[in-house]
Amino acid sequence: MSQTESQDIETATTSLQTTSVAPDNKTRRYDRQLRLWASSGQAALESSKILVISGSGTSASVLKNLVLPGIGHFTILDPHKVTEADIGSNFFLETESVGKYKAEEEVRLLKELNDGVEGVANTSDLATILKNDPTYLTSFTLLIAHNLHPELLEQLSSLLRSDPFHPPLIVVRSAGFLAEFFIQFHEHTIIDSHSETPPSLRIDKPFPALLDHALSLDLSKLDPTDHGHIPYIVILVKAAHEWKASHDGRVPKTTEERKEFKKYLQSLRVKADEENFEEAEAQAYRVWAVTNVPSEISSLFNDPILANLTPTSPPFFHLLAALKTYTEKEPHTLPLSATLPDIKSDTTNYIHLQNLYKRRAEEEKEEFTKILVANPVQPQTPIDKGLIDEFVRNSHGLKVLRGEKWRAVDQDSARLKEASQSYPSHTAIHLAFSAMAALELKGVQVDHTTPAEDLKSEAAKIYGPFEEIEEEIDNAIAELLRAPNADLPTTAAFLGGLVAQEAIKIITKQYVPVKGYCVIDLISSTTSVIGA
Repeated sequence: MSQTESQDIETATTSLQTTSVAPDNKTRRYDRQLRLWASSGQAALESSKILVISGSGTSASVLKNLVLPGIGHFTILDPHKVTEADIGSNFFLETESVGKYKAEEEVRLLKELNDGVEGVANTSDLATILKNDPTYLTSFTLLIAHNLHPELLEQLSSLLRSDPFHPPLIVVRSAGFLAEFFIQFHEHTIIDSHSETPPSLRIDKPFPALLDHALSLDLSKLDPTDHGHIPYIVILVKAAHEWKASHDGRVPKTTEERKEFKKYLQSLRVKADEENFEEAEAQAYRVWAVTNVPSEISSLFNDPILANLTPTSPPFFHLLAALKTYTEKEPHTLPLSATLPDIKSDTTNYIHLQNLYKRRAEEEKEEFTKILVANPVQPQTPIDKGLIDEFVRNSHGLKVLRGEKWRAVDQDSARLKEASQSYPSHTAIHLAFSAMAALELKGVQVDHTTPAEDLKSEAAKIYGPFEEIEEEIDNAIAELLRAPNADLPTTAAFLGGLVAQEAIKIITKQYVPVKGYCVIDLISSTTSVIGA
């Protein structure tokens, strides 16, 4: 196959690591993002179907940031035609677009960004689709709606909330320099959350090959150069074993014992400036910190789905059930990760240590797989080996999120009051948007002539008395009424990046998406999440 032909992303990235073959065009195009979400994330993007409701400048900006990384398909649903006013606020419309369908023009220009993405314009009316063909809406991977009339938005939200298998919805609202968005979803499982907490090295519970390697070294007979290249992991395993041998099998417990252990580490040096021993001393806490299942992972074992596992349960929960069984056995830990941190060492020692961890990680993954296969409740479709690898590799960062319906936060004034204590101005902006939606549901067309008191009255019905944030409410309503329908290019650009980022998290099931309302105030250049 020539270099210009497309090849599988995983194959291309593997070949890049193991051979001198140059990556193909597809891999070069997506090189940076592959470093963020790998081939599994890219595959999820390329198989996704996105429906964007509204051909606004903000919608186009969101799509720009989804088309460039390579989503599989997008549809713009908008029955309106382009006006001269639209051209001034939308970079994906041209002078020649006036009088043509907005959706068709935007699709044409957005597709120029990435010829590998399929784009479709739908000039139908959403109300008609909701009434006559709701299954069309539920056939997409994700829906994004910008400044949709609240009556239609309520119908759409209810439809997508009616079945746990219906897709998520991102609700975006903006007016001038103010904006917010909310992600409505049922259940969102994340295997690779890219946790900032590194997996355990199991220094306190060394596996046999690691312990044998550590004990095989006679530090006193090593050349000074070799002595300075022993990884701190090996130093700690050896030192801990020797300490326990002289302390009835106990690790250092008291403050004095821990100081004594560190002094023992210092005594093993042959030179004062050995950085590997400095690392060992700094990481000595790993000797007495017990490696067990992190609380945030063990809490997932209580998920009600595990107690009622069926063949049709999502693969994630079959994997989670196997993980629970795995951790109930010795050494009562998560499967070992083959990933090592950056450490002071030479190439020979580092690679040897890396191979020890890789071999053990493979052994434990095989044990996990046996447990999965032996589970009396098997999934309807066998779980792909690649998914098992990914699950085991990232078992320390698993997440299960459960969302709620759009506007649910507004039905809980206590949550809004709690948010206002930390983020008064952003809570006020949200209340202004919600008050405007409440008026529009009553048939009021909100514009710059709408009395501010009408919006304050609706906000009070949602929040209750708001004396403590009345100034913030007044400011938010005044700004919203100044341009309630303005889709400013600067706001659209900023909002487009934020919403696309969250959409990618939802599609790839990597990283942790925002829960609650993300409120943006570009007057003060601040954002906050409320109602999470």
